[in-house]
Parts: sequence; C-alpha cells; structure tokens
Amino acid sequence: GEETAGALLPYEEVRDYFHYVDNYVDDLDRAAEDLAERLGLASASDRLQVLAGYLAARHGLNVDANGNLGDDILERYEAGPNIIVLDGSLDSSTRAFLLANRIARLEQAETMAGIVSGAGFRSRAAGDIARVALANYFAGALLLPYRRFLAAAKDTRHDLDWLGRIFGASLEQVCHRLSTLQRPGQRGIPFYFVKVDRAGNVIKRHSATRFQFARFGGACPLWNVHEAFEQAGRTFVQVAEMPDGIRYLSLARAVTKGAPHWRAPVRRYAFGLGCETSYAGEIVYSEGIDLKADAHVAKIGVSCRICERANCHQRAVPPIDREIRVPTDRRKVVPFDLS
Repeated sequence: GEETAGALLPYEEVRDYFHYVDNYVDDLDRAAEDLAERLGLASASDRLQVLAGYLAARHGLNVDANGNLGDDILERYEAGPNIIVLDGSLDSSTRAFLLANRIARLEQAETMAGIVSGAGFRSRAAGDIARVALANYFAGALLLPYRRFLAAAKDTRHDLDWLGRIFGASLEQVCHRLSTLQRPGQRGIPFYFVKVDRAGNVIKRHSATRFQFARFGGACPLWNVHEAFEQAGRTFVQVAEMPDGIRYLSLARAVTKGAPHWRAPVRRYAFGLGCETSYAGEIVYSEGIDLKADAHVAKIGVSCRICERANCHQRAVPPIDREIRVPTDRRKVVPFDLS
C-alpha cells in the first residue's frame, strides 16, 4: 500500500471499512427498503412531498423546502419551531436526499452506532465520519430501494439517465447506488464509483470490484474520468486495463453544480463508474465497442509512483520502488528508463 495501516487518516479508515463490506450495509439497506415500500416512494410523483409529510406525521417536523441558506449550507434544523429548512436553490433530487438523510439520523441512530462500534475505528473522528456516510447510505437506499432499483437497472441495461428519470434521482445518486448492489443472494454487477474534482482529488470512492484507487496524489492521467472535464455532460466510455491485466468498462461524465446566484462559487466534478469487462454485455454503453481489440485498450495504472509500466508516454514521475537510468545517446518522451 501507499502507507501503513497505522498511518490511515480518519477518512481513509471509513473508506476502507466500506471497501471491506463490499460497500453494502445490510441492516440499513433493508430498513430503508421497508420504509420506502410503506411510503410508496418508488412510484411517488413527488418524493419530496411524501418525505415531508412523513416527517410531519411521524416526528412532528415541518419542512420549508425553499429557504435561503447561503452559499454553503444545504439544510438546517431549527429546534424551536421544529422545522427543517432546505435551500431552495437545490434541485429536487438533492432536497429529497437531505430529507431522507434526516430520517436516517432520527430513526437509525442506534443501528448506526452499533455499526460504528463494531467497525473498531481508531479515532473518534473516523466514527463521526462513518455516521455521516451511513446516514447517506440509508438515504440512497430509501430513495432507490434495493429490489426495485436492481430490477430497473437490469431492465434498462444500466442506463444511467433512464434510471435517473425512473427514480427522480441525480447522476451521482444513481452511480453511487449501483456500486452498493451487493446483497447476498441478490447481487448486482460489482461496480466501482469515484467522484473527482478538476485537480484530480478523489472526493468519493467506493468499489465492489478489484479496481484500485490512489490514496494520495493524482490518479492515472490516461483514465477517462479526467478527460470528462473537457466536455461536461458527455458520457465517455473506455476499455481500461490495469497492470494486473484485468480490464474494465469505464464510464465517466463531468457535471456542474448550479450556483444559486451570480457571485456564488460553481462546483465542477467528474464521476467515474466501471465494472470488469466480463459484465459488459449487461451494460448499454458497451454497444459498438470491440472489447477484445488491444489497440483500443487504455493501459492505465493506480498512480505513477506505484505503477510498474515501463513504457508509458504519460508517466509523470518514476515509481518509488524502481531505479532510473538516464540514457545519454537518445531522448525519449519520458527522459529516463526504469531498471
């Protein structure tokens, strides 16, 4: 690894926990699915209204879905008037997600505490971050209930936009949920999911695959998740091969988060979603792609400093475990050879 286990930061501890459980949390997932069925969320034309009604009836909380909370606050709970205020500039899928998240914190606190306790995190900060992640997990599972979403994913051949329309969900919510469909006996395709910013920083990463991510520093520049920023809104499709020889069907799309007013900062991200090519026949985006043609395969790695490829024209730095030789009789794109 790129650092010893003892050096893991709180965020890394939580990411590793979700990786070890295949990004699937059974207790929360089933509880969310049960509630979704009781509320009829999957077929509701206005999920925001359904969730607001449930919070009022069950917890005595009123919802103001059109508040003005500023540039960096999405939701606020006001204990005095017993009201939840959502920023009105957010799209409906985000506001529904925030209400689902609030339900998780109200109703699943004990379950989440038990999961955190059993995970054995080394720091209080890691436990606090895990609670945030678990509440988000429940919210996603409530809005995209497992069996209905899995069936729709198969029916649409994992068409991201189609799934978003069926469930009234954002691209990020759909991609994230696809990466969690690992319920024993009802498994979906094992996907990886990643969210990066324009500088290549990994903001979110989950994987039910063998795909490896860089913990620190930039990821491989040949990976199409970086190319996605060049044309926001377009879905980029790539067959990528890691140094271990495993090939992935990799999807990437960049999105822009709308600003509430002229001077507000604009947030831009790219999402990456992928699976091993053995599942490509079940993915609509594989149509027209020759999965066996070596000429069209991108030879990617985790990051330059741990990549073993000796002939990569995009190499930025040598790997940390190899010596370099600088030839004096020729100059190549990369000015050194690896021992």
